[in-house]
Amino acid sequence: MKEKAAFLPLSLPTDASRQERQGFARLCALLEPAAADGKGVGDHEHWIKAAKITKLYEQPMLAAAAHCVLDLVDQGWTVKVDKSTAVFAPPSAHGDRETEKARIRRQELLRRDEQLCRSSVRRFVERMERTHEHGGRLVSVFNLMRDGRELADALQRAATAADAIKPYVQIVDSSTCERTGFKLHDIWRYFRHTWSNAYATVPGRSMPILIRDAATEFHTVIGLAAISSPVVQIAQRDHWMGWETDQFLEHLRAAPTDDAASWLAQRIEAQRSEIYVDDLLRDDILQPTDLVTPTPEAIAALRKDADRHHKRHHQTSTIREVRSIGRDAWVERAKTDLFRSKRSAALADALEIGTLLGAYLSPPTAEGLAKAFTDPKARTQMRRVVRRARGERVGTVIADLTVCGAVAPYNALAAGKLVGALAVSPPVLAAYREKYARPSEIASAMAGRPIMREARLSFVGTTSLYGTGSSQYNRLFWPAEVMGGSRTARMGFHELGRSRSFGTSHFSEETVNALTRLPALRGSLVRVNSLFGEGVSPRLRKVRLGLAALGWPANELLRHGRERILYGVPLVENLRDYSLGVDEEPQYLLDPELPEADAKIAEWWFGRWCRPRARRKEVLESMRAHRLVRPVKHGARVPLPPQNVELPVGEGMLPLAD
Repeated sequence: MKEKAAFLPLSLPTDASRQERQGFARLCALLEPAAADGKGVGDHEHWIKAAKITKLYEQPMLAAAAHCVLDLVDQGWTVKVDKSTAVFAPPSAHGDRETEKARIRRQELLRRDEQLCRSSVRRFVERMERTHEHGGRLVSVFNLMRDGRELADALQRAATAADAIKPYVQIVDSSTCERTGFKLHDIWRYFRHTWSNAYATVPGRSMPILIRDAATEFHTVIGLAAISSPVVQIAQRDHWMGWETDQFLEHLRAAPTDDAASWLAQRIEAQRSEIYVDDLLRDDILQPTDLVTPTPEAIAALRKDADRHHKRHHQTSTIREVRSIGRDAWVERAKTDLFRSKRSAALADALEIGTLLGAYLSPPTAEGLAKAFTDPKARTQMRRVVRRARGERVGTVIADLTVCGAVAPYNALAAGKLVGALAVSPPVLAAYREKYARPSEIASAMAGRPIMREARLSFVGTTSLYGTGSSQYNRLFWPAEVMGGSRTARMGFHELGRSRSFGTSHFSEETVNALTRLPALRGSLVRVNSLFGEGVSPRLRKVRLGLAALGWPANELLRHGRERILYGVPLVENLRDYSLGVDEEPQYLLDPELPEADAKIAEWWFGRWCRPRARRKEVLESMRAHRLVRPVKHGARVPLPPQNVELPVGEGMLPLAD
């Protein structure tokens, strides 16, 4: 059992009206026994009415505070009211594994069920489940689910598991499924809604993946995956890779080389040359000579210009105008307030780095690099160079596996491990490289011209949903030979450590909307416009601003108390140096162009995981519970929360097997 957290006093700002204060006090008093009961609160509207709060939208401070505390209590926070003061304490992580998993699952289901209740989501699900004609046949999304009884029988009849299941990778793009007529992304989205956490799009790069079964007529869905832009900084991951800033610099200090010195010099020059400067010169922010021999005054002028345009972006930027800029109009995009601010700041950094470090690297030699380490100012600049190199390549050669799992009935056969292996397989790496072999949006907007970034992956990271108990990534290793690598090497998911993260997953959409609305009404000059390039996690930044407007401690309230297990799959031998760009070419642990890789990986999975489970009676029986007969009770069906009127599931559906 972990030590309990201290209570936090949460109250409305001093300028809140008396009516708002009284309403918040009544709500907290009602929540105190509900929090002690530990069953959660559920519907927000019920409690707001019970606290006799009316016209909530017209009271934005009260709305933000009320929705926020309702979510906190729903997640197990404790409330104590003493006279007019309410204090809250987060739940302590429970030592019992199943209790802790149940707590986290409820935290995730809060947003998932809220999402499934939206009319637009329900219409989408109902449309997918409704039959339509395709290729002269009536089909629905149920044709993409495999009847568990049929699969169990097929496994018992088959001479080998491969006769019953034939997995393959299908990259989700804008195309349509040939067998059902559904858009591939709609298929992926439907099955993603069956997860225990809410479906959400992610900023940056995202490549959804379907794993399908060619052994069935309609190529039923085995599982889903998605390769996405990674979290920029994860201490355990960065240290494991060896490219954490101080760790890498200590390596250079202990063994300086000409190649390392050349890499640093190239990085400094690239940072300066990949910045559009025409408007900076035209506006007399700097002179042409400043690009060669910068003065402190020129660097200061750039920083002042960056600050001025940063404020203008948040105060006056018109989102519609920014979003209407053509995709390849790099100069026009560079001139926006957002990228003008970023360019001026980056150029000031580049010129300062060149001034304080460049003399040691001209020419770049091991001896000059060693001398640079004796100068504290030069060492500080080296840290900035390494941090920028890591920040530039973390989103291009590193990715996160943000979705990974199998659907019923395949999940009973440990097909989640099959999905995990296929998600880092040669066809996925090839598809990723092909998809992102195009100009980088941020780098090109900074340069005012197309800038290409490396698109060959070196590492894929992920996390478990729960921090306790087993995970589908546990013991997930395979001989590298399976993917065309060396017979003596192995690949798989290495456990990197544990991360107790924070975020907004424990806040409902009602709460986020109320917190997002509050800062502008309170006179904040900072806006989050959800524009690409503005920064990571717009939702998180919006919630932070809202909590700050309430005067509430954001760090404490955003800590959802969840410990996750971090995993990583290195794809290259020279992981650190290729990831940083010191090495130009990756030394792959696998063959990125291996033909028929899907079948070879499936064969390994059959022998290692599928076949042993298919021999167990209880596994086969659990699979048989997933049936495609009316009423459809199948684990791969989206679990829509009940409404007052029962959904017309049976109307117009494809006739199903008895």
